[in-house]
Amino acid sequence: MQTIDLDILGVKDGMRVLDLGCGAGRHIHAVFYKAYVHAVGVDLGFDDLVRTRKGFEQYPDVEPGSTRVFSLSVADATRLPFPDASFDAVICSEVLEHIPDLDAAVRETMRVLKPGGQLGVSVPRYVPEWLCWKLERRYHDTPGGHIRIFRTGRLKELFRKTGANFRRRHWKHGLHSPYWWLQCLLWDRREKSRAVKAYHRFLVWDIIKRPWLTRALEKIADPLMGKSVVLYFTKAATA
Repeated sequence: MQTIDLDILGVKDGMRVLDLGCGAGRHIHAVFYKAYVHAVGVDLGFDDLVRTRKGFEQYPDVEPGSTRVFSLSVADATRLPFPDASFDAVICSEVLEHIPDLDAAVRETMRVLKPGGQLGVSVPRYVPEWLCWKLERRYHDTPGGHIRIFRTGRLKELFRKTGANFRRRHWKHGLHSPYWWLQCLLWDRREKSRAVKAYHRFLVWDIIKRPWLTRALEKIADPLMGKSVVLYFTKAATA
């Protein structure tokens, strides 16, 4: 399930791309096979990185001498182990809502991005996320859960203050919001609920098959109730 659009981000051959908070690897896998790049994934969770590594093992072998390279590391978003201006592009998808020291994470993200580099950020959209919080406290009040709800303007301003120029916004995963609302409504019995299981099967089928009907429905649902808001920035070039 890809949230950041790699074409809008501008991923192309020769880039060094960071997936900050890569989780199980959905974006770093896509980047790696999008172009001949050095894709770097970092996350606090070692087990997630193991899953990401196994995900690469499922792909066909990269041709000998290929310039496609990937690297994985446990790292803290507020103290990234990279020199200044290390990456041509940075992906930060569904990460910032988890981090207590938000300002430090934003500064580090911008520090490792090259002047003129591209940044794609996604967070849960305000209204769908607010509804989840209202429907069930435990949705967010868990270790490692969401600790804030973003308004788009605040997020744009955070990055603007660190030298990012806003380029574009869109929404994603409009068909996923009802699934999370349903989980919140049925929280104590969600693991056994036939409705939750049926909706999950539908989402998995949609992700794998991508039929024209659900693609059309997404174009309608994303602006109305997309689960995520996606913002794209360019780091200001230095003189």
